[in-house]
Amino acid sequence: MSSGNPHLSTGDKILLAAIDLMAEKGYKGVSTKEISAAAGLSEMTLFRHFGSKQKVLETAVDRFYYTVEMKRIFDEELVWDLQADLFLVSKTYHQIMGRNRKIVMIALKDGDYLPGFREKANKHPQQLKELLTDYFAAMQKRGLMITTDPEVQAMTFMWMNFGAFVSSLTSGQLITSISIDEFIESSVQLFVRALTP
Repeated sequence: MSSGNPHLSTGDKILLAAIDLMAEKGYKGVSTKEISAAAGLSEMTLFRHFGSKQKVLETAVDRFYYTVEMKRIFDEELVWDLQADLFLVSKTYHQIMGRNRKIVMIALKDGDYLPGFREKANKHPQQLKELLTDYFAAMQKRGLMITTDPEVQAMTFMWMNFGAFVSSLTSGQLITSISIDEFIESSVQLFVRALTP
């Protein structure tokens, strides 16, 4: 993520500069002065737009995380085929998380030190859990999935994907040469095989 694009809005320049710096130095290791300078703007501009460094980070999480894109998929792209739908959800999740890996690293590293930040960041997985739970309940009603607790299956699917993502962030190639695409294909097949009537 780079703030060097002259066509970006002032807010996006600040957000991208903050993400880059915080991912590199940690939340506490970066000042609003540094963020402003990296964005090519004055510190006053940062304060006018966001008010505080924490608000910059919270806005970045809202702006660049996955809730909006996932909601669109569940509203517009499902075909009510367990394998096709879960493959699409998993593939999209990993694309978005990969794009936002710097934000995820900041949240994992510094989220506990920022009052209210963890709750704000958790609204995204909470929304995905609700979307998946509703989907699994609807698939059961249609007779396209075995009877099971939809929330348990939603969390199992999410934890499986989040675990793969975090592993790729922290240890990646040290553990396996299996690509994320191979993981998605195999994990979705196993999940579908277990849940298909």
